[in-house]
Amino acid sequence: MTEHARASSQLPHPAAVILTDRKLVRITGPGTDKFLHGQFSQSLEAVTSAHSLRAAACTPKGRAYCLTRLVRDGEDILLDLPVELAEEIHTRLQKYLMLFRGTRMEIPEEGHITGLLGKEAALAISPDAEQLTDDGATLALPGGHLLRTTDTAEGLPRYEYWRPDGETSLPAQLPAATLADWHWSEIAAGVPSLNPASNQQYVPQMLNWQHLNGIHFKKGCYTGQEVIARMHFLGQLKKSLFRLQSDTATEGAAEPGSPVMAGGREAGRVVNCITLDNGGVAMLAVLRHANQGDPLTLADGTPVSIQPLPYRVPEREDTPARDT
Repeated sequence: MTEHARASSQLPHPAAVILTDRKLVRITGPGTDKFLHGQFSQSLEAVTSAHSLRAAACTPKGRAYCLTRLVRDGEDILLDLPVELAEEIHTRLQKYLMLFRGTRMEIPEEGHITGLLGKEAALAISPDAEQLTDDGATLALPGGHLLRTTDTAEGLPRYEYWRPDGETSLPAQLPAATLADWHWSEIAAGVPSLNPASNQQYVPQMLNWQHLNGIHFKKGCYTGQEVIARMHFLGQLKKSLFRLQSDTATEGAAEPGSPVMAGGREAGRVVNCITLDNGGVAMLAVLRHANQGDPLTLADGTPVSIQPLPYRVPEREDTPARDT
């Protein structure tokens, strides 16, 4: 989603924001795990009440059309979809779900997710948030689930509060952040989201999904698995997700799908972006490894610089860069 509101360059914390651009989905019935196992890149055995995990759903050619998180809620699984792609994803998954009698996919209108910035924000929800030390650690609470998500590269702890019951009340002492602030925190954490410009454009590894614990390489067959496994085991990854920033940018120069240039040649494309209140623009972009040492610009010539991620990407750090 293109976000035209400006985010605070210094992320507010503690703070909370209801993530209105994401929709909760419930998978329920006897075939829940088997259905999800056949469509998503994650092992359902590893998704427990105490640990949620990211996952990708892909086309037969291995291109991601859904990036989500799987949260176990009793016998059911909750996942989240971007609002602007939810109908398309639902329709695609429904074709496979029809094979599992008695299993269904529900989108409760009242369900929502709240993003929490800072440890104090999570502690305001529950004092037991102290035990959520790792990405994916999950705490079951009455009416929902509190989970730790990826911290920003600058070390700001982040959490999500999944409420399928629809309850929206939050502790009065929690200041409100904006949706733009949350999008900026996602970029600072190196967590991509799909939109119409990036949908079905990338194999999950190009989006660093394996480094966000979103791919289980030994779980067995699922749609697109052959392409994903080949790229992993044969070391063929030549592009991956970079965090970029420009001090200034012309309106529209950094939009999802817009090019990033290196020496007059396209090095990759923007996946997510957000304008900051100091005039800068923060981005996630998939770039060729061969261009990571080159001066990079947007299409209008605006210089961009590579910024740190909170995790390593050894495919571009430990192997010689090869062009595509």
